[in-house]
Amino acid sequence: MVMNFDIDRYLELVAPLDDSDIDYDAFLTDPLDEETLRCLRYMHDVEFHTTCYLRDLLVTAAHDDPEITAFLAMWSYEEYWHGEAIAKVLDRHDESHGRQRIAATRRRVGRERMTTLAMMLGSALSEHVVTVALTWGAVNEWTTQAGYVQLAKRSGHPVLGELLRRIAKQEGRHIDFYASQAARRLDASAGARRLTRLALRKRWRPVGSGVMPDVETEFLIAHLFGGDDGESMAARIDRRLARLPGLDHLGIVTSARLKLSNS
Repeated sequence: MVMNFDIDRYLELVAPLDDSDIDYDAFLTDPLDEETLRCLRYMHDVEFHTTCYLRDLLVTAAHDDPEITAFLAMWSYEEYWHGEAIAKVLDRHDESHGRQRIAATRRRVGRERMTTLAMMLGSALSEHVVTVALTWGAVNEWTTQAGYVQLAKRSGHPVLGELLRRIAKQEGRHIDFYASQAARRLDASAGARRLTRLALRKRWRPVGSGVMPDVETEFLIAHLFGGDDGESMAARIDRRLARLPGLDHLGIVTSARLKLSNS
């Protein structure tokens, strides 16, 4: 399955999230429950960590491809505004947010810089590391979008639900890029298929793992992907992954869901 993505059309559509009509002050009189806020703190920190994921991609051969670099610049830009929108929700609840919280997160995960070195070395050893990274990105975007949809539903809050659905819609464009790039590269190379399959099976973890404490990742998965609807969502993502060349029957999202939701 090889999908097409119109990068020029995407560049025309790129914009900060439109939240001009979101009534953030509604949270002052109708605040969110603690479970929802706990998820939002996680999402806030991960969205603002996008620039660090960008760093790790750009030390690979991905930086040689002008289409990839054009997308990555705009992807990071849009993700920044997702974080800003969530920060506004946290602000209305007197929660830590923005630069102060981001700085604390980055101090906590400073050891993650080893990932940058590993990506650089891996790219020098194999041209297929870019394919692994793009496929990994597709899975992360699928699960991120699903997480927003699930939290909108779980919270039952009309204002938050509208905001999260808008974020999820923008994530859909990011999915299209990653999935189309991954499909094209996987389709073209048996070596890329073998390495990507091995990397996903052995190393993939839910987005935010390594950035957030394990207990927070476990809570998020249990809260958003628990129950029959969570099981169905995880299975749907696994089916999408299985449609990429050479990646059938991996079931990595379902496996992670079962492992973490039962921790």
